[in-house]
Amino acid sequence: MAASALFILDLKGKPLISRNYKGDVGLGEIEHFMGLMLQREEEGALAPLLPHGHVHFLWIKHSNLYLVATTKKNGNASLVYSFLYKVVEVFREYFKELEEESIRDNFVTVYELLDELMDFGFPQTTDSRILQEYITQEGTKLERGGCRVPSTVTSAVSWRPEGIRYKRNEVFIDVVEAVNLLVSASGAVLLSEVLGTIRLKVFLSGMPELRLGLNDRVLFELTGRGRSRSVELEDVRFHQCVRLARFASDRTISFIPPDGDFELMAYRLSTQVKPLIWVESVIERFSHSRVEILVKAKGQFKKQSVANGVEIAVPVPSDADSPKFKTSAGSAKYVPERNLVLWTIKAFPGGREHVMRAHFGLPSVAREEDEGRPPVAVRFEIPYFTVSGLQVRYMKIIEKSGYQALPWVRYITQSGDYQLRTG
Repeated sequence: MAASALFILDLKGKPLISRNYKGDVGLGEIEHFMGLMLQREEEGALAPLLPHGHVHFLWIKHSNLYLVATTKKNGNASLVYSFLYKVVEVFREYFKELEEESIRDNFVTVYELLDELMDFGFPQTTDSRILQEYITQEGTKLERGGCRVPSTVTSAVSWRPEGIRYKRNEVFIDVVEAVNLLVSASGAVLLSEVLGTIRLKVFLSGMPELRLGLNDRVLFELTGRGRSRSVELEDVRFHQCVRLARFASDRTISFIPPDGDFELMAYRLSTQVKPLIWVESVIERFSHSRVEILVKAKGQFKKQSVANGVEIAVPVPSDADSPKFKTSAGSAKYVPERNLVLWTIKAFPGGREHVMRAHFGLPSVAREEDEGRPPVAVRFEIPYFTVSGLQVRYMKIIEKSGYQALPWVRYITQSGDYQLRTG
């Protein structure tokens, strides 16, 4: 059991949409929810789950809306929150943006979607591509002979319809890894993890079966190939199309893919990562006069790779003015509304070091309070490279007609929450 009812409220707590799946929670409960929410907010104890009597309110905020699920059972909170975020995803794919206006303008479609997304408190069809086969935003006319139920609803492979045909059969595989890093002012790595996803864009005819092989450490141990150049995946999450029993037995990722673009799997590596772009900043402040900033950035990845779209955000005092910059590569600009200098380098080869100098004027009157120094934030993207060393070893495509298909693999490493403290 996930939820007894689902409510969509505006920021004032007025219900825009309500769908009661079990009939045991009414609109009156929402008044208690808003009162409880305001009280907890004043006390500084606001939480994503609010109990009131026998009812538990589980809520998220998106844009100018509250999505609130209620339950009287001891349900699975993770399932409820996953459902709420899935509702947001489905509505955004239908209406482009999910906000109060889109709910008001499409309330008939919203009710139809809520009827299909959950039944009697249990999540049902949550794939927007399947829902769009029979819940459309176009006008309909009455036809004799009844309606045809889409085959994807009753099929064992609900995520892929039959009869798909392409002149050119191809599969595009993107291995994207985001590096989360936090470095202290002394240079010690406080947080280091890699969040990876494998996304596929499938243009295949018929109902093919795909088998994907990775350099997974468990697979290498099962086959007696040792641990050389292998990767130990953690917290692996798969798309529903993957046969989990097959993966558990021999680590083979076997599946019949959805058509088009989808996320096949996600994983995490809590490994110690060497900072790919190392940044040092020295700030010299002359009272009532000026401040000078020296920033050095070095690419600590292999020389054959190039980081694209590098952005280094260096915080500056909020009372600084009259900026002047000098860079060895790229360009720098002052962003006063964010109190930082944004240093942009289009292409940053590995092993290179670049320098940026900034000069700011300061007011003659000193500020009373001392400002903290926020960390330096870095953004980048390195193509043809994975920091974990994950590799796609093979992709087999099996289809009864026996056609030949081309798999294309692309590797990308990019910054996630990547920050270096400066003291």
